[in-house]
Amino acid sequence: MKWTIGIYLSLFLLLFTAGCQQQVKVEAEERPSIGIMLSDVGLGDQSFSDAAFQGLIQARDELGIVFDYRELSHAGSYEQGLQELIDGNHDLIIGLGFMVKEDLEAKAEAFPEQQFVLIDDVSELSNITSVTFKEHEGSFLAGVAAALATETGVVGFVGGADVPLINKFRAGFEQGVKSIDEDFQVLTEYAEDFGNVEAGQQLARQLIQEQADVLYAAAGLTGAGVLTEAQGQGVYGIGVDSDQYFLAEEAIITSMMKHIDEAVYQVVTDFIDGILLDQPHVVLGLQEGGVGLAPFRLIDEEKYEQEISNWIEAITAGSVVVDEAGGQD
Repeated sequence: MKWTIGIYLSLFLLLFTAGCQQQVKVEAEERPSIGIMLSDVGLGDQSFSDAAFQGLIQARDELGIVFDYRELSHAGSYEQGLQELIDGNHDLIIGLGFMVKEDLEAKAEAFPEQQFVLIDDVSELSNITSVTFKEHEGSFLAGVAAALATETGVVGFVGGADVPLINKFRAGFEQGVKSIDEDFQVLTEYAEDFGNVEAGQQLARQLIQEQADVLYAAAGLTGAGVLTEAQGQGVYGIGVDSDQYFLAEEAIITSMMKHIDEAVYQVVTDFIDGILLDQPHVVLGLQEGGVGLAPFRLIDEEKYEQEISNWIEAITAGSVVVDEAGGQD
């Protein structure tokens, strides 16, 4: 009798387990699948790609998606990674950064039924939703902060490349500085590299030698070198994209927050809700919460917060317009 009961019990557990496995498999197959092609430096850039990855983690935890990612494997070409994501049959594929545009558009034309998202540039293709930011608005606030902090009247900007997107950061920063004092000087350098810490450190030293005592960089991992060198030289730094205070806690007074994580999360939410296709181009500025500043540190927080609050109100009300091109000294 015990032997017979044991057989029935074993059969029951086997069937029950098989049923649970089948149920889990079905549920997994029904979960939205997202693929993302990360920007050139990839994970560990402590900025752009890392922030986007956090947005997908949040979407996984809160929305129940599954996701996969690829990093750049061949310099200058995203084709292989994008093709692998397409072969993975993802419901939505995200291309991160303006440099992915050419390869993403080529794939979008070759696979017209696949839905794509391009973050940080604009495409006219019908199966690509574009997401861009008003970086110049957030950088204006960074410029105000730099102007309030400088003692020499000279501040510095380091760009990862001399391209329109990065110059939106520069233009807004310069306008913000000069809104406080027209006579303040903004020195600009371009690294032509988003992944070179040493290049960032070298450019920072050069700017500091020219009396710049607040440095702002829009240069990915290269910008991390700018910030660490600022700390080493005893001047202030302003981070970018995410709160980079942890990189140089004795130097960073704030960071220009470009909410890539929230943008990615919202894109996934809109896709699940079936409204992403109705938005060919999403633009996120101060009004939409797409950009802003991280908490102030190392300085008079109350004074800075009040000043920044006044400028945010003026920009969102339209009484101050931030130029995304600007001039250059």
